Amino acid sequence: MPTETPTPRTPDPPGANSKQSHFATASARTTAITSSKPQSEFIRERPPLSKQQALAALTNGELEIVGRMPWSSNATFLVDVLPTETTTEAIPIQAVYKPVRGERPLWDFPEGLHVRERACFLLSETLGWHLVPPTVVRDGPFGQGSLQLFVLADFSEHYLTLRSDPQHTLDLMRLCAFDVLANSTDRKSGHVLFGETETLGNSKIFAVDNGLSFHTEFKLRTVLWDFTGQPLPEEITNPISDLLSQDDLKCLEGLLTESEILAAQKRAEILLQSGIFPVDPTGHRWPWPLV
Repeated sequence: MPTETPTPRTPDPPGANSKQSHFATASARTTAITSSKPQSEFIRERPPLSKQQALAALTNGELEIVGRMPWSSNATFLVDVLPTETTTEAIPIQAVYKPVRGERPLWDFPEGLHVRERACFLLSETLGWHLVPPTVVRDGPFGQGSLQLFVLADFSEHYLTLRSDPQHTLDLMRLCAFDVLANSTDRKSGHVLFGETETLGNSKIFAVDNGLSFHTEFKLRTVLWDFTGQPLPEEITNPISDLLSQDDLKCLEGLLTESEILAAQKRAEILLQSGIFPVDPTGHRWPWPLV
């Protein structure tokens, strides 16, 4: 894989963008979710649900903001997704809502990171790896954005605590390869969740916060370097081969540009040709902070 060191991203200073300043004013009344209050005050328990149930609720449910998620560089909200008159049989769920209006401008990514969240979900589903929680693009209280199912997870666990458990090895290998294909630029350890009770697919490992992805330049930054140089197992190479042979990257059309899709195809081809997990001889392809 390419090894050049990417130029660091630098967001504009707060207040430099009038849309962001207006959004901050509009959202000032929302409750901040902090560690000073018990988690149960904000997080609702729910029964297990299928991916179809989750997508139906995310697409059609009524959104009520619970509070603003802490430690997020962009405006990110925990919301209740409630059944409506047309979805009376739906299960009330919670989701993470990221409105476009809440994005801080970045020099190297265009506005609209929400579509990249959706593109990552579609890529994961097409590969059959089910690593990204159900994600849709829709209107919400602050306008259009991404809406992703809130995973019921043990939030004391993350990649650096999970990597030594053999039951997670294959899923973490898949995530390592996925991040190459999606060109994930910010895969921190805390973006890897263990949803032990979730029944959304064949994985209990979930990758969240996927907006910084699919750049045309190779910008991989990740904590998943434990498999570096190891051969790719067929559980990874076969789905990628199918993805290329069946031209399944068309699922990303309408979300990404043609050049971004072609770049993803090229990364898939290079990964297959190498036959190994990527190597970082520079030691620079790590996100910060790590968790």
